[in-house]
Amino acid sequence: MTGWIGIALGDVTGIGPEVTLKALAAEAGADEARYLLLGDEARLLELNAQLGLGLPLHPSSQTVAGRFFIHNPCSEPIPPDLTPGSPAAALAALACLTDGAHRCLRLELDALVTAPLNKQAVIRAGQPFVGQTEFLSHLAGTEQTAMMLLGQDERGRWLRVALVSTHLPLRMVASQLSSARIGTVIERAAAACRDLGLSQARIAVCGLNPHAGEGGEFGTEERDVIVPAVQAARARNLDVVGPLAADSVFHFALRGDYDVVVAMYHDQGLGPLKLVAFDSGVNWTLGLPFVRTSPDHGTAYDLAGKNRANPSSMRAAIRLAKQLVRARA
Repeated sequence: MTGWIGIALGDVTGIGPEVTLKALAAEAGADEARYLLLGDEARLLELNAQLGLGLPLHPSSQTVAGRFFIHNPCSEPIPPDLTPGSPAAALAALACLTDGAHRCLRLELDALVTAPLNKQAVIRAGQPFVGQTEFLSHLAGTEQTAMMLLGQDERGRWLRVALVSTHLPLRMVASQLSSARIGTVIERAAAACRDLGLSQARIAVCGLNPHAGEGGEFGTEERDVIVPAVQAARARNLDVVGPLAADSVFHFALRGDYDVVVAMYHDQGLGPLKLVAFDSGVNWTLGLPFVRTSPDHGTAYDLAGKNRANPSSMRAAIRLAKQLVRARA
């Protein structure tokens, strides 16, 4: 593979730069992929030396036969001494994310991997922000995206979860569900599985309420909203079952009965996923016109600068991005 993978470094006061460089050092010999790191050049060069990684990093302005390049899209240098979650770090992270998305839309990059940033820090910096998924969807001009989280347990068993709703207060979830939205996520999940080599994915759809509503005793969202979406998906020849009780469906998916689970809300899906693959889970945005993946963790300010951050999730995000680029070539 000789494609270009962009990596937006995220909040420089968090662990994004560290896990990125560690992951690239571990992945460097796997293929001939080329990388454009979007972030502060001086910080990356210094961190590369501090970690003793020896990655051959080059400014993107250099015309050399390298594989690891750096471009800083910020109009001003990032101050050297920033407090964790500072507005300057948040705005720089947003600039890197924006630049990476635009490069993908211009077909200059084959995929974008995004290191974590802090939502509250971005908001404190004066920018309205819900999350990177929603931000990228807006830049790409599509609202029909979905989050898929995937990872393996220590026995190599996969769990894949697609979310119907993402960053919503729990009290708002039921009112935001619709058969159309659930149907879209089922379709996105099936297409994602095809990219992964699963041509006829077995899809399980969670209920919203305990025991999937218990026949209407614990809520009617299953009957009124979820069942019609499942029936419509079956009519399109998708292999879908549900609504199923969320307290057991993830067990059956992990043992291999289903290829992907469609969860109704954020913690319904991410709780089981993080139990299975806390250090190596990956977030994949479905429905964008380009490949975007990210590690399934946050900025971890408490670990930043201590050379203790685990790069497994970032490495998995990079590997998935390359796998998807190959699958779509």
